[in-house]
Amino acid sequence: MTRVMLVGATGLVGSRVLAQALTHDAVTQLVAPTRRPLATHPKLLNPDVSFHRLPEEAEWWAVDAVICTLGTTIAKAGSKPAFYQVDHDLPLRVGQLALAHGARAYALNSALGADVQSRVFYSRTKGELERDLLALGYPSLTFVRPGLIGGERNESRPAEQFGITVSTWLRPLLPSRYRVVPAARIAQHLLQAALAARPGVQVVMPEQMV
Repeated sequence: MTRVMLVGATGLVGSRVLAQALTHDAVTQLVAPTRRPLATHPKLLNPDVSFHRLPEEAEWWAVDAVICTLGTTIAKAGSKPAFYQVDHDLPLRVGQLALAHGARAYALNSALGADVQSRVFYSRTKGELERDLLALGYPSLTFVRPGLIGGERNESRPAEQFGITVSTWLRPLLPSRYRVVPAARIAQHLLQAALAARPGVQVVMPEQMV
């Protein structure tokens, strides 16, 4: 039985992880720190936090595994430094604190094209986060790298929605790597990775999820 932490529970993928984890027999408790309260559930511990001032000694850091679905866009964040803080610094800090309190597995919702050498700022940020999480020394580390993510968002992302629409039209012609991956499928792989806690580093590509 496993105690799991989920950060990013209010997002597209995170909300699917939340729903799946709360009904999964192997999850004894789900710790989901958020800025806005979630609906109550017997398995859910929902600390009210500011992600910019995380309480380092809170008892709820003591979990078996972490699932991170934190993410934003440069447009929403307002600048590249602000985006980097959400998509790199916060997931890394969560990883550091959970590991210090005994976590043994970390599953990250990363991105197709994550690469520290990329000329694309978004892809480079994701690559740097993967690199820095690897340096923490988690016994089990999983990078789930979807391309376009399918599902209803609470926020508008016109460019992403356009890409999803085009990819849906062209789906029969596209290689599986470039097809839209449903958010629920990504959530399933993240949760499975956290619960299985396979030793070493695992990378889940889009073609493994479609």
